[in-house]
Amino acid sequence: MKRFAKTHEWIEIKDGVAVMGISQYGADEMKELTYVELPEVGRKYVAGESFGSVESTKAASEIFAPISGTVSEVNTELETDPEAVNRDAEGTGWICKFTDFDEAQLNATMTREEYMALVKSE
Repeated sequence: MKRFAKTHEWIEIKDGVAVMGISQYGADEMKELTYVELPEVGRKYVAGESFGSVESTKAASEIFAPISGTVSEVNTELETDPEAVNRDAEGTGWICKFTDFDEAQLNATMTREEYMALVKSE
């Protein structure tokens, strides 16, 4: 089950790994992405810390870690195809994966329903 941050990131735990990216809503708001700055594999981030950015013809935006953890893998396909995020932000457009994370921090994130209520109020 995906969880969401107020800053438009999503996170999903799969086989003991936290997969993360920006929400489809966030990707749609950015329009056509032209660049994705990926985090460094092996680096530890704390919840709320910027671990990358996305740029489009419309704007640039930082990506924030919804939970603390260590980057174990990045989606290198985004280096040559950043629009993959626009096409499938919550699937093949994932940004990175974390290991050594605190699953209890997921309690500070929102369900899809809570997140959709938040974006509808913006």
